[in-house]
Amino acid sequence: MQRYFLKQFYHGEQEVRLQGEVYHHIAHVMRMSEGSRFYCVFLDEKACICEIKKITSDTVIARIVGWENAQKELPVHITVASGLPKADKLEWVIQKGTELGADQFLPFIAERSVVKWDAKKEAKKRERWKKIALEAAEQSHRNHLPDVSSPVSFKKLLEESRTYKHMLVAFEESAKLGERRRFAEALSKMAEGDNVLMVFGPEGGLSPGEVRLLEESGFETCGLGPRILRAETAPLYALAAISYHFELMR
Repeated sequence: MQRYFLKQFYHGEQEVRLQGEVYHHIAHVMRMSEGSRFYCVFLDEKACICEIKKITSDTVIARIVGWENAQKELPVHITVASGLPKADKLEWVIQKGTELGADQFLPFIAERSVVKWDAKKEAKKRERWKKIALEAAEQSHRNHLPDVSSPVSFKKLLEESRTYKHMLVAFEESAKLGERRRFAEALSKMAEGDNVLMVFGPEGGLSPGEVRLLEESGFETCGLGPRILRAETAPLYALAAISYHFELMR
């Protein structure tokens, strides 16, 4: 069944009314009719099964007929901080990272970021990123819709990190030197509900100065296996490993 995220909390209502883009998708794209069913997810991440009662010229009216109880979210809340990469690579990270369970995306402007961020296009760009996250969350049947922040400065990234319990940075030099245990050890220290910030560099990697500042701010550097991963691959590898550790091994 299709899945739609609502911009409201659940307050005990027995029916939902859907308009705008969701209405258009149900009525004109999916061509649903009375009796058709789909999922709705409220802002408090409660997911219900809805059955269409009536479709008007601008509204889908559906009654709640059941609730989804399966656990869909990672036990830990992962924020992926990516050094701004070239082209559409960040879109790939957002789409696939959402499918893999990321809680939030925090792009930042790294020293070696080749792309120049155009603040004038920020609103339009972020709107596109959020739409990509929405579609990926619907497709992968998430109960949480990841937030996608506008790119921040490296200084702002360090300030944001103070709110996290665990802070890791994927560092290719660690992999080159054969370090293979820190990431696994860091995962073993995490508990359900912990928030985790993972930093990944752009195509050219993080500069030595950035790594030094991250370490001084409490970040732990770690390798992601013996191979050097692309900027858009490393976050997905990390999320998959986290899922394996917390969901498949327990």
